[in-house]
Amino acid sequence: MKHNFDFLVIGSGIAGMSFALKAANSGKGKVALICKTSLEESNTSKAQGGIASVTNFKVDDFEKHIEDTMIAGDFISDRKAVENVVRNAPEAIKDLVEWGVNFDKTPQGNYDLHKEGGHSEFRILHHADDTGNEIQKKLLEAVKQNKNITVFEHYYAVEIITQHHLGVKVTRKTPDIECFGAYVLNPETNKVDTFLSKVTVMATGGVGAIYATTSNPNIATGDGIAMVYRAKGTVKDMEFVQFHPTVLFNPAETHPAYLITEAMRGYGAILRLPTGEEFMHKYDPRLSLAPRDIVARAIDREMKIHGLNHVCLDVTHKDANETRKHFPNIYEKCLSIGIDITKQYIPVCPSAHYMCGGIKVDLNGESSIKRLYAIGECSCTGLHGGNRLASNSLIEAVVYAKSAFNHVMKVIDGYSINDSVPLWNDDGTMTNEEKVLIAQDEREVGQIMSNYVGIVRSNLRLQRALKRLDLLYEETEELFKRVKPTKDICELRNMINVGYLITRQAIERKESRGLHYTIDYPRHD
Repeated sequence: MKHNFDFLVIGSGIAGMSFALKAANSGKGKVALICKTSLEESNTSKAQGGIASVTNFKVDDFEKHIEDTMIAGDFISDRKAVENVVRNAPEAIKDLVEWGVNFDKTPQGNYDLHKEGGHSEFRILHHADDTGNEIQKKLLEAVKQNKNITVFEHYYAVEIITQHHLGVKVTRKTPDIECFGAYVLNPETNKVDTFLSKVTVMATGGVGAIYATTSNPNIATGDGIAMVYRAKGTVKDMEFVQFHPTVLFNPAETHPAYLITEAMRGYGAILRLPTGEEFMHKYDPRLSLAPRDIVARAIDREMKIHGLNHVCLDVTHKDANETRKHFPNIYEKCLSIGIDITKQYIPVCPSAHYMCGGIKVDLNGESSIKRLYAIGECSCTGLHGGNRLASNSLIEAVVYAKSAFNHVMKVIDGYSINDSVPLWNDDGTMTNEEKVLIAQDEREVGQIMSNYVGIVRSNLRLQRALKRLDLLYEETEELFKRVKPTKDICELRNMINVGYLITRQAIERKESRGLHYTIDYPRHD
């Protein structure tokens, strides 16, 4: 079955919905929004801490936010991308407010700003401790009310369509690769539909689910990055996987692990060993408010030194009522497993959290493939460099959604639907009955990535990971060619592709930099 749309948006988090809303109100046509599960489920909805923007110009300014971002990114960040996000952040906040997002305010009516690790000023806007959920909810309401947006829930993008599907040989050296839409699995028919568009926007989120423990939902399997890589698009900086230092240690819950927001350390929580002893003074003068890579490595080291499976976050010295008011969801969550955070330490450990690399895009959000844009966590804008500054991700998604939209408006009239694209051909393939193999291989990918491509790496570990992923790749591709596509096998393919990219690009970086830390090239700073 063929569907024709002016705009095809794959992914329904803050990036995808921001772009869809702008495109739908542009007068330039209809929008298809592809959502692999329900509209409610995304990485956006899990973001607790907040969204970074300079709003209090009495004490803060753009240069401070730019410098904080460059420092956190270990000066790998693209300064133009950093300036683009920071200077356009206040306008992006206005857009969110217009879509109905409520940020907490002081009794005086100003934004109640938090401070998080790596920030030199209070500049984090938030909604209690579930900012992402508030944003997702309000954008979702706006999307549902917009008659120019058709939402396809539980549809799964399998591949993007390029000249390759028209019989043209496409390599990484092919100039002017173009995207004509995507092949998408229809859950009602279990067949692959053809979605054709003038412009395609990849907003598929992150990759955390390829690790054994992650703060991401199970849907974060790196689909967009893998699809674009297979289509010969440029993918960059995949070695920079951010591990959040503090997820709730709860062996019963690994996917997704429950995030204890960085804002809690900004509020005054202290990292301690279970004995009560502090340890961050051994690693950084900023103590518990050091950037995430430093804190995650410090916790990882302390856990290894002492044979622990977690350390602790202590907020018992703070006013109990204030703690409950600022962190109501964290309070309730911990209480549900028998921990009163106003009286007891919170057990925490690092967990895969955020991908700083991804599909390489320019300042307009356009990838190396024409007519294909990438925004949000699946993209590599250059903002994050070697390490993401806390709460910069949500603002990046909104700013680049607008940048992409502005550029699309200048060029879309020159594009048309390519009706010569063939339907998906699955002749001769059979129904996949090997779900047990897929489940086993997914677990194996998680173990390989966590054990060999985690917070601390080595050449030996990385080479071992590459060999095992290579074997899984061969087996999975062979199975994929023989069976009809299902969400399970497509996700597994993507997980293996993304794991391979992270590992290979980690091998290629012959230094410890930002989030990529290897014992073979230790830092001497």
